[in-house]
Amino acid sequence: MAVDPIQTLPPPRSATDFFSDPLDFHPLWFKPDLFLSPNFDSDSYISELRTFVPFDTLRSELQAHLTSLNHELIDLINRDYADFVNLSTKLVDVDSAVVRMRAPLLELREKIEGFRGSVKSSLVALKNGLEQRSEAAATREVLELLLDTFHVVSKNWNVVLLIGRCHFWDECVLYSEKGARSWKRLELEFIMKGIVEKLIKELPSVPADWSNGDVNSTEKNAASNGSIENGTNVRETQSMLLERIASEMNRLKFYIAHAQNLPFIQNMEKRIQGASLLLDASLGHCFVDGLEHRDENAIYNCLRAYAAIDNTSSAEEIFRTTIVAPLIQKIIPHGPSGGVVGASGDGLENDYQEIKKCIEKDCKFLLEISSAENSGLHVFDFLANSILKEVLSAIKKGKPGAFSPGRPTEFLINYKSSLDFLGHLEGYCPSRSAVTKFRAEAIYIEFMKQWNVGVYFSLRFQEIAGALDSALATTSLVPVHNSPSGNGSSQDLTLKQSVTLLESLRSCWREDFLILSCSDKFLRLTLQLLSRFSNWLSSGLAARKTGNTGSNSGYEWAASAVPNDFLYVCVVS
Repeated sequence: MAVDPIQTLPPPRSATDFFSDPLDFHPLWFKPDLFLSPNFDSDSYISELRTFVPFDTLRSELQAHLTSLNHELIDLINRDYADFVNLSTKLVDVDSAVVRMRAPLLELREKIEGFRGSVKSSLVALKNGLEQRSEAAATREVLELLLDTFHVVSKNWNVVLLIGRCHFWDECVLYSEKGARSWKRLELEFIMKGIVEKLIKELPSVPADWSNGDVNSTEKNAASNGSIENGTNVRETQSMLLERIASEMNRLKFYIAHAQNLPFIQNMEKRIQGASLLLDASLGHCFVDGLEHRDENAIYNCLRAYAAIDNTSSAEEIFRTTIVAPLIQKIIPHGPSGGVVGASGDGLENDYQEIKKCIEKDCKFLLEISSAENSGLHVFDFLANSILKEVLSAIKKGKPGAFSPGRPTEFLINYKSSLDFLGHLEGYCPSRSAVTKFRAEAIYIEFMKQWNVGVYFSLRFQEIAGALDSALATTSLVPVHNSPSGNGSSQDLTLKQSVTLLESLRSCWREDFLILSCSDKFLRLTLQLLSRFSNWLSSGLAARKTGNTGSNSGYEWAASAVPNDFLYVCVVS
């Protein structure tokens, strides 16, 4: 139903409307824009305004806003009323227009579908090509990995096999003994191998006329001595070669880790293991030779080789058996089966002093090499896994009684000497982190477990507490001057029981009794001794007052004491 525009006109405004606030004026707290928000909530809106706007004011303001909206709606309808009425008369021949527009739209749709199909097929082809390319790249990577693996295995096998068979340092002796012909054959073999030409160039020159019988023996001996003096260069060169082989072996392990399931790698497994065993044998031989001659360069190269193949335990074991074990055997003799050989007592203090001297003289050079700054050799721990391990083994075999707490005095001396020895070893650590690492080693923990300080404290507890209990178990009060064990140092105390208490308290903190790791236990023992004496004294006096001093009550001393004796008790208390 149409609305008459004349009847819906708003009433004329009064003079108040013109000279005061307009009708659509709203206070600052009223914001009509909030009603258009998609998250508008009437309850929350009213709850926010009720704190400072009365409900009547809010109601009147909302009604005024509703009236304003109604007026705006009527104005909008009246403004477009004529167009709305003529809308049906202007829509002529709509169906034919739709038919004319449908044909090009269908044609466009067919073209789009065809283009989409071609794009989809191209995308599938592109994906297939990328997958094939990825597979080809992966196959190529595996092939390159296999080729590199084969190359490294072949090179390492040839070089290590050559070193293992020829024992180059022994061939130098062959050179001095058999003359130029033997050396020429060895040189020809090296050249045919094509592996160690650098070694050949660095060897001492060979007189060409050695094959001549006119050369006298003096010249031959002089040349032989020159070859022996040049042994250091041979060891260093060989150690450098072994270090290079170790780096190649490390790379080989990397390749194997990435292609361990391939049949090619599985077929080469025995060959790789053989090369690894030959490398270990050659490296061990070179390392032992360097240790025996104290060749720092050769030792450094060998240690780097061991670190490269992650076989630090072999180097530590070789150093232990080659250098440390013979030294410890001289200090703490023991048989191979653990039997004691000529041992005199189980004391370790003097042995540790001798071991310290040997470490300073025969082991310090290797410790300095392995702990050098920026050397990359901090992965080795010769202090724990070589020196301390051999010392522990020698003590177990040669002086097993040193760890026994059954003799507390000797046990304490050995224990403190061992702690001092460990502190001496820690002095060779270059940093605090190295000390922490040394203390965390398994052999260090095992060494400390050998000292059963808990049993030691139990024995000392029985000794100290038993002496006080024996003194308190007497049936009478014994003055010190009547005691056969009285001495001038205890004249400040009156009773033998008091003297025994003081001696027991002093024993808890004597140097030849106390272990710092058990200081809390000795403190508790001290308090227990004081409590025991106080209880003995107070209970005896209470029993005398009540007359409960029978023969088996434990307080006979209170019944047998004369009044003068209680003067001593008062002095003590």
